[in-house]
Amino acid sequence: MNEPLLRELVPAVIGVLVRRGADFASAEDAVQEALIRGLESWPDDPPRDQKAWLVAVAWRKFLDAARAETSRRGRELAVKVEPPAGQAPATDDTLRLYFLCAHPTLPQASAVALTLRAVGGLTTRQIATAYLVPEATMAQRIGRAKRRIAGLPLDQPGDLATVLRVLYLVFNEGYSGDVDLAAEAIRLTRQLAALTDEPEVAGLLALMLLHHARRASRTGPGGRLVPLGQQDRSRWDTGLIGAGVMILQAALARDRLGEYQAQAAIAALHADAPAAAETDWTQIVEWYDELLRLTGSPVVRLNRAVAVGEADGPQAGLAALADVDPSLPRYTAVTAYLHERAGDLEQAAELYAAASRAATSVPERDHLTREAARVRQLLRS
Repeated sequence: MNEPLLRELVPAVIGVLVRRGADFASAEDAVQEALIRGLESWPDDPPRDQKAWLVAVAWRKFLDAARAETSRRGRELAVKVEPPAGQAPATDDTLRLYFLCAHPTLPQASAVALTLRAVGGLTTRQIATAYLVPEATMAQRIGRAKRRIAGLPLDQPGDLATVLRVLYLVFNEGYSGDVDLAAEAIRLTRQLAALTDEPEVAGLLALMLLHHARRASRTGPGGRLVPLGQQDRSRWDTGLIGAGVMILQAALARDRLGEYQAQAAIAALHADAPAAAETDWTQIVEWYDELLRLTGSPVVRLNRAVAVGEADGPQAGLAALADVDPSLPRYTAVTAYLHERAGDLEQAAELYAAASRAATSVPERDHLTREAARVRQLLRS
């Protein structure tokens, strides 16, 4: 069967079962069993309405399991009459599943995994491969998440900010194994944008598209990191950039600014510059001011210092760093860059080396080590 279609059907069918009275974990299990049966029978006898078929079979499997519990628990779960095949409800419950999977009671890692499984339609093995953990470990994580939300009614979902944070976490995982999580996050966010009229959802989608447009230029041979200012802009995807800008403009026109819209505006200004030297850093600083007002984030304050250094000179950037927590992960690397811009090469070399020792990933460590070596070579020349 068509895998993209399968991923679209899974959350809708789970949502139908949950709305009828099934708890989330039982609904998800029943849908997975129905999918197995469908994969066995559909090649020879495909149904006219695959969603209706899955709803009918999954609901029967849920009722079979529920009836086994009825005598012990003394409750009747089959309170709805099953509609005939071909008459699946038109109501789309996917939006409710987004909120349930991103419930505030769930740890972020569990919310991400559950969203990929229930809303994204990925298998446990695909999610485990993407996160580089054993399948059994991921199965336990998903199982714990399902048990935690099992007793939560659909009228007590998580808020939109949590849903968007989960989707952005998925996007930032990028690519691993046979699952492109960045592309999957874009697909899910597109789906969410079609279900809700919130400008921040559009803002997140625009941000993802604008970042994704630069994907091909972010790394060089051997996975070497390529900073934004050194990227080959001819490799940027202009189609994604155009789509992202259009979505962002429509969201901003609603005059309900949020953090994802502000981040997308910054990304759009970078994308709009034909060359790094033509970047409108003054506008970028202004958008960082808005973003800082919205979030108060220390990371935003650090990124703003870089923008100030570009707009007003490295000494102004270093002065802006006075308000930034030195324990932030990229603080030392940013300080090194601004010292280099200011002509203090000896200090810059020492700071690049210190930043490389504190790096949290091999590509970042290697990049900062090369920067330290490059500046030391400048000192010798």
